[in-house]
Amino acid sequence: MTDTPVSASAPKSRLQAALQAGQFAVTAEIGPPRGANVNPIRRKARLLRDWIDAANITDNQSAVVRLASWAGCLVVMQEGVEPVMQLQCRDRNRIVLQSDLLGAAAMGIPNVLLLTGDHTRFGDHPDAKPVFDLDSIQLVWTARTMQQQAKLLSGRELKPAPEWFIGAVENPFAPPLKWRAQRLGKKVAAGARFCQTQFIYDVNIFRQWMQHVRDLGLDKRCSILAGVGPIRSLRAMEFMRQEVPGMYVPDEVVRRLRGVPGDQVSAEGLKLCSEIIAEVKEIPGVAGVHVMAVSWEDAVPEILERAGLARKPSETTAQAETAAPVAGGD
Repeated sequence: MTDTPVSASAPKSRLQAALQAGQFAVTAEIGPPRGANVNPIRRKARLLRDWIDAANITDNQSAVVRLASWAGCLVVMQEGVEPVMQLQCRDRNRIVLQSDLLGAAAMGIPNVLLLTGDHTRFGDHPDAKPVFDLDSIQLVWTARTMQQQAKLLSGRELKPAPEWFIGAVENPFAPPLKWRAQRLGKKVAAGARFCQTQFIYDVNIFRQWMQHVRDLGLDKRCSILAGVGPIRSLRAMEFMRQEVPGMYVPDEVVRRLRGVPGDQVSAEGLKLCSEIIAEVKEIPGVAGVHVMAVSWEDAVPEILERAGLARKPSETTAQAETAAPVAGGD
């Protein structure tokens, strides 16, 4: 079966429609809480809904137990935000992975981001047994098989077949750098139609990666969303450098943030993030940005506004404005 160009298939989500229309898309990350309470997700969704095309609901990121991604997706949908359900291989075998994909489609979750997942040794249950029955490339291929061939991995038919906009992740900064675009190519061949990258703090390396992506023609078959995020403190920066797998923070960023007074680090980190967005926006082949403001979602609107990106009023907001009472009426 041949790969489908980004613009060839009918859109399955508002995010896909925006990308196919050539709009510069914005997605953002919402981390579910560490408790049985959806109110934090509602607050973040309301904060972000006028600025983004879709919100990623993370799936036990960093191998830390949180509220399930699918539950968070249903909540943000109630708040007028289109979700991207993350699904990782670390905790599930192929039976549960396929079951969760079917559940997402049945509940109207239109976008899925499929990834391998951080090892359990990095999280709050380091003794937990990891599964990794499939890897991310195999999971993307599985999702495409379910969607396009209406079959499970067992060969059993699906009636009806599920529908999603399938995404993957990639890290342009992981060695060996020269093979990272080829790795994305495997995910595109498997069925990925959008890709969100790891945090970008070295735009030059990312620019070189994008050149490789364009040389392979991958930007025509997969929408690239550049991963960005603000650094809030020196402590957070050191954690990212030393503890987060696959993270690369160059020395020039370290010097810049250490060169300002302590009470100005967060403002400088916010400014840096906006500058990076403005830079990557001009790189050919970049279709949008994915903003990861971990535990700092309140900063996302300011970051986007500083980077020159306009608000995107949602249908929910428009309905609320239309229904608002007119001042001065009886």
